[in-house]
Amino acid sequence: MKKMNLRVSVVMHDILMVSLAWVFAYSTRYNFNLYGIGWGPMISSLPFVIFTQGLILWWLKLYKGVWRFASIPDLWNILRSVVVGALSVAATLFLVNRLQGIPRASLILYPIFLILLLGGPRLVYRMWKDHGLLNINSLHRKRVLIIGAGRAGDMLARDMLRDHDFMPIGYLDDQEKLVGAKMQGIPVLGAINKLPEIVDKEEIDSIVIAIPSASNSAMQKIVELCEHTNIPFRTLPRMRGSANHHPSVSELKEVAIEDILGRDPVSLDWKNIRNHYVGKTILVSGGGGSIGSELCRQISRLGPASLIIFDISEYNLYSIQMELGEKFPNIPIHAVLGDVCDDKAVEHMMGKYHPDIIFHAAAYKHVPMLQEQIREAVYNNVMGTRNLALAADKFKCSTFIMISTDKAVNPTNVMGATKRSAEIFCQNFDALSETAFITVRFGNVLGSAGSVVPLFQEQIANGGPITVTHPDIIRYFMTIPEASQLIMQSGIMGDGGEIYVLEMGEPVKITYLAEQMIRLSGKKPGEDIEIVYTGLRPGEKLYEELFYKDESLLDTGHSKILLANSRKSDWKYIEEMMNKMSVACIEFNEKEIKSLLKEFIPEMSDTKVQSKKQLDLLEPREKKLATSKKETATNPRTFH
Repeated sequence: MKKMNLRVSVVMHDILMVSLAWVFAYSTRYNFNLYGIGWGPMISSLPFVIFTQGLILWWLKLYKGVWRFASIPDLWNILRSVVVGALSVAATLFLVNRLQGIPRASLILYPIFLILLLGGPRLVYRMWKDHGLLNINSLHRKRVLIIGAGRAGDMLARDMLRDHDFMPIGYLDDQEKLVGAKMQGIPVLGAINKLPEIVDKEEIDSIVIAIPSASNSAMQKIVELCEHTNIPFRTLPRMRGSANHHPSVSELKEVAIEDILGRDPVSLDWKNIRNHYVGKTILVSGGGGSIGSELCRQISRLGPASLIIFDISEYNLYSIQMELGEKFPNIPIHAVLGDVCDDKAVEHMMGKYHPDIIFHAAAYKHVPMLQEQIREAVYNNVMGTRNLALAADKFKCSTFIMISTDKAVNPTNVMGATKRSAEIFCQNFDALSETAFITVRFGNVLGSAGSVVPLFQEQIANGGPITVTHPDIIRYFMTIPEASQLIMQSGIMGDGGEIYVLEMGEPVKITYLAEQMIRLSGKKPGEDIEIVYTGLRPGEKLYEELFYKDESLLDTGHSKILLANSRKSDWKYIEEMMNKMSVACIEFNEKEIKSLLKEFIPEMSDTKVQSKKQLDLLEPREKKLATSKKETATNPRTFH
């Protein structure tokens, strides 16, 4: 009803403007001489003018436009409607009375007046809404400083001008040529390093970071400057794939640790990825977990024939099933509750759905917990992988992609040793199977279940302290979506038997991570929230490695995916060790399991605390990683 009343008001306004335009045009011809105007012809012709022009305005859909967002297309529609209407009015009056008593000059002046009378109020209303002219509510709008005078900043300022909560005061940008210029009437006040003084000078209430493409280091510097101002700051999400995306106020969010530690957007071969996965039946084991659920989301966007989500957690399985069912109602999604360690359940599931591609993300990963429960670690991570791999071979699955971890390299813990065992099994089983077995190895993901970020968030919410095991401990990080996308990319690159290593960027000190999370929560490290060092936990390293010393890394053509040239083992020996581990697990013989695990993974170490000198080894490894990208790619199947 409100919308209808508004439309009627607009129509009545335009009819009034048509009447005034005709009267003004007629009167102007006679220099507004009230006694010289032929009132009779003007009044008698007015109903025909209103009816004819009104029909044209309606026919050309002038009332579809919203005054609040009046723009160039609306102006063009007004011009078109007025010109067609003026010609139609002249034709109508000619048919009615041969234009008797109608001055020809008034027919020329009429469209000019009507354009001004129709367009003027719309323009004034738009300016009033955008800039708060004559609006007392504008006095209560937050004074906002926008960092970044690029396209994102410009689009955001446009949206703010239409909003009643924010008033953009100026931009900051490091491009010297922009300083002093204006966009949307808003000045570029200076370089980004001038932030603290401009905030004080302009009495800014809030800061918005509008540089979605900012690099990791650039974002860190900007956030550090924002923190020194002691006023709230927000940011736009990282760069999106669509060039037509228009940033808006509704997208603004609190700066998260992902924004500071995040990396450049991943460049993927989406065409080939889509072609590879579209129309396929795809299984994700551990599909309710952090990586598994994100894989399910990414895969669903590619249009698979069906998606099977296999998980032991009833709640996680239910959650991802409901989410995907709502977002992708046309994709058959089968949520299967089961355990990869249950070979009968695995075979039944594989026989029922016959997946073409398997993403194996099901695994236990909590290092300290698994250190004390070696049987569960081996049973789930090794035997579970073997069960699913054997079933993939039996039911002629085309590709099996196993998700591994940097902890599998020179493992000092049970969890890493079990993942390395699974790597060895899959890599060597590939030679005996028609299924292509591909392994993808990478480090920590930000925000995954049980990881350090959710733990720190909880500790900060509770008032601290934040517990860090060692002041020198460092880790590699990437976001969950980035890891999932690179896993899918790796899945289309290999022929089988490869171990792909995701390029993790620069390692991050966990102390730095803790300090930044404290600052982002609006508190100060060491004052509001303490950081307490508790000592390395059993099996924990100071740093993680992505490859072995004897693994030469080869370029794959993708800047963030490398190929590890790993050694090949004797299959009879692998099969014998797997059978022994299986028996030991069934008998709960943890002493035997530990002995077998050490024998199978001879590089496994019991060292709980690494020497500080070992940190010096990190630099050569990083150089090796960088050098390997320059090497010439070779046929992956020749490197085993």
